[in-house]
Amino acid sequence: MKTIYLKKQTERLLPCVATIGFFDGVHLGHRYIINKVVTMARSESMLATIVTFARHPRQILCPQWSPQLLSTLDEKVALLSETGIDQLVVLPFDEAMAALSARDFMREILLQQLGVRILLTGYDNRFGRRQANQTEGFEDYVGYGKEMGMTVVQGDPYDAADIRVSSSKVRKLLAGGDVEKAAHCLGRPYQLEGLVVSGEHIGTALGFPTANLQLSDADKLVPAAGVYAVKVRLENSTEELHGMMNIGHRPTFGGIHQTLETHIFHFSGNVYGRKMVVWFISRLRPEQKFDSREALMTQLAHDAKLAEQKLNETIVI
Repeated sequence: MKTIYLKKQTERLLPCVATIGFFDGVHLGHRYIINKVVTMARSESMLATIVTFARHPRQILCPQWSPQLLSTLDEKVALLSETGIDQLVVLPFDEAMAALSARDFMREILLQQLGVRILLTGYDNRFGRRQANQTEGFEDYVGYGKEMGMTVVQGDPYDAADIRVSSSKVRKLLAGGDVEKAAHCLGRPYQLEGLVVSGEHIGTALGFPTANLQLSDADKLVPAAGVYAVKVRLENSTEELHGMMNIGHRPTFGGIHQTLETHIFHFSGNVYGRKMVVWFISRLRPEQKFDSREALMTQLAHDAKLAEQKLNETIVI
């Protein structure tokens, strides 16, 4: 896959079949549309292209909005590289681009710069600056496309079992702690990545030393508070480790700030200063306050036993 970060001086690209969107999380619904793009591109002897944005458009339109992202840009690029597309175009969404109408965006960006000949939209996709008292949609895009020689095709929604898959649905599941259903929609376990930093060493005092995770991207969505069975990979290692993560404010000790603490099973190495990726496999319980240190230690031992049981039942990532 060739990745192109679009600039004004970028040469016009070869004719392509494309789809456009933010593709947050690159979930199964996204992959369903992307598979169609690849199939259409092969049949038309064109390049299969994904057009996305370096930042969520809403961050430009509503600067006060705080995103809860399912994937960082680097994660998204890596995930999209697995889909079989030929090229990924990353647009530098800014005020000037936000001011373009749908027609102008299609003509100036998609057609003239990117060479899009066939555009496959998501079933609920909208793009371009909204006109006063007017909401543009798929039929408008079809009409604009006919004017400029671009075929616009609408994709179908994708259901995983009984769930209509979307980024907003995945966010809702994670916000409720349902990491298993979220993984069902994503096609893989949800992950967080960051640097292991020194904490208050409370876990060590309880017999469960933890790696305190500082996220690489503060905009990444953190699942609901609670204890989770997780899989872990440390920087410069290919070994998959098992553990349990606590997300919360440590109410038993009067904590104020949220922490992400992972106890890695059967591990005694130094992890401070190393990058770490954590995959969420199952939620064991919500966060709770215990009456004593001893009660907490008893619960942690139970959590660890249950986590290992669940992790041994899952496949290797």
